[in-house]
Amino acid sequence: MLYRTYRYAKWDGTQSIFELDASDLMDHISDELLKRGDIMSALRDMFRNGMPLDGEERTTGLKDLIERVRDQRREELQRHNLDSIVDDFKNKLDEILAIERATIEQQSEELLGEAKLPDELGEAETKSLQDMMRDRLDRNKKKLDELGDSVSGQIQNLMEYDFVNPEAQQKFQELLDMLTGQMANNISAQMRDQMSNMSAEQSERMKDMISSLIGMIRDKSTGFDPDFNSFMENFGDMFGPDQPNSFEELMDLLHEQLAQMQSMMNSMSPDARSQLESALNAALDPEMQSMMNELARLMEQFMPMDDLRRQYPFLGEDSLSMDAALDLMSHLQELDKLEQSLQDASKSGYLDNIDSSKLAELLGESAKDSFDEMNRMLNMLKEAGYLTGDDKIELTAKGMRKIGQKALKEVFVNLKKDRLGGHETNLRGAGGDLVGDTKQYEFGDPFQIDMQSSIKNAILRTGPSVPVSLKPDDFEVYREEHTSRASTVVLLDQSRSMGLYNNFQAAKKVTLALLALIRMQYPRDSMHIVGFSLYAHEIAEEELPTASWNAWDSGTNLHHGLILARKLLSKEKGSTRQILLITDGEPTAHIENGQAYFNYPPSYRTELETLRQVRQCTQEGIIINTFMLENNYQLVDFVDNMTRINRGRAFYSSSSDLGQYVLVDYLSNRRKRLIA
Repeated sequence: MLYRTYRYAKWDGTQSIFELDASDLMDHISDELLKRGDIMSALRDMFRNGMPLDGEERTTGLKDLIERVRDQRREELQRHNLDSIVDDFKNKLDEILAIERATIEQQSEELLGEAKLPDELGEAETKSLQDMMRDRLDRNKKKLDELGDSVSGQIQNLMEYDFVNPEAQQKFQELLDMLTGQMANNISAQMRDQMSNMSAEQSERMKDMISSLIGMIRDKSTGFDPDFNSFMENFGDMFGPDQPNSFEELMDLLHEQLAQMQSMMNSMSPDARSQLESALNAALDPEMQSMMNELARLMEQFMPMDDLRRQYPFLGEDSLSMDAALDLMSHLQELDKLEQSLQDASKSGYLDNIDSSKLAELLGESAKDSFDEMNRMLNMLKEAGYLTGDDKIELTAKGMRKIGQKALKEVFVNLKKDRLGGHETNLRGAGGDLVGDTKQYEFGDPFQIDMQSSIKNAILRTGPSVPVSLKPDDFEVYREEHTSRASTVVLLDQSRSMGLYNNFQAAKKVTLALLALIRMQYPRDSMHIVGFSLYAHEIAEEELPTASWNAWDSGTNLHHGLILARKLLSKEKGSTRQILLITDGEPTAHIENGQAYFNYPPSYRTELETLRQVRQCTQEGIIINTFMLENNYQLVDFVDNMTRINRGRAFYSSSSDLGQYVLVDYLSNRRKRLIA
């Protein structure tokens, strides 16, 4: 007895409940492929919407990842208030001024109380020093009272102010370093830290670097190659460990850093933006300010930032420092770039331009896992042999057969089992399979002797005796089934109306099902596909899944389709030949002098020329069976004339019933018996 073993493990979130396989994936994209006629469109739809699983479950798609990006951005925007940057400056300035004022008040009180001075000073010197200190404190107090309310005005005045309190002076220097550092951040994040307590020599080197940078951009703009290597030899240390390796990388860095500042400015209210700009300008000496403005102007000409410096609508209340705001700008722009790459993949179906590490960094490991699953699905289809290619993904022959088999299964789903059959005939002949019964041997029959029947015939003739005497009349041979062949041309209407009224997908699916049926059950049969709209053309088997209806040319040129079908069937000798016509409209075009002649409403000449081709098919023994997807008067009248001439059959159906009619008719023809 065989026993089946089951193993159980604790759920840890990593197990896959609904495991996908390549066959399921191919079945899923088949309908979309037939509808759109493009494998990348089918893959794009699967990647965008996810792959359905059992029940209501489905895999995560690009659309879900895009929504997660938007949710995270929305959460940040609803949390923070960017105008609080100016409030942060005001709070820092208020703290500095409060410390300074407290020190002035304290020292003023000490002077009034005749603060103790060095013993070695005489009375006159002591009084003089006290007066000097009192004057300084009065001047400082007056300057503080005249600072005004604007942040930029306070910063500019305090830059010329003689601080009494060392702590206040240090805090103000830190504020200046932060402001000048943010301007340097427009060039490199590394430089923001280098601006702290910068000496005069360092300041001059910074100006030299900006001047050289401006010179390189001007050279590039006028067609000269910038001396990037010399620039990096002189100033590479200012860019930290991750130095740009080319002028283009340097420009990308500047572009990104400047865009962060611009986005921050654009996202503030006009009043707050004006105050911040004034504060930044006040913190720089005029020469540095002029150079930074020139750099920004040249960068805007060289690499416009319209795609990056977007305005973010902040609606929250949480305050931000300027450092935190710029970091947030960087994060939001990374989200924007990720969303754009996801959108591009959603439009094209190609996943190569999505950075999975950025997905993990910005959205978490689960997002990366979902993206890796999409790549795994694509690789599964390739490894199974359904798809091939990297830069251009194409359907393989195996993939096309898989689509045909799925179409065949869907078309047969509602048919009764007894409608399906093989090639049954009563005509006996050579070269086929043995059918089980026997016949008396005739000259020319294959010598497939039924020995038991032959000996029995001899005994019945002579009676029981040994040896048994056999004569030619005693021999019986097995009968063999005569195998028949059928040659079929499917005339597939590709005119504009087939697409506009959603009939073409069903017609193409049925054609694929016929092709799969013939290849699996009737390998000796031949089948050709001819598409026709304004002109007719043969469609190769491998091209059928991606074939589409003609959206540009008007015309239903059945005349040309029949000419081409006759030509193809003329090469098939000794077989049943038939045309299966799938159409939704009467002919509106025919061939004259090698050119298509179109007229709507249909002209009498078009109908006449088409019926002449029908008569030619009849004379050559080609049966035409027509499947009409519409029942308007003109079409019905034309098909009646055609069937009367050809003795074929006509069926009215909708696109949902088309498969049943076509395949039942085809199999019915194959099951017809010929009596020997």
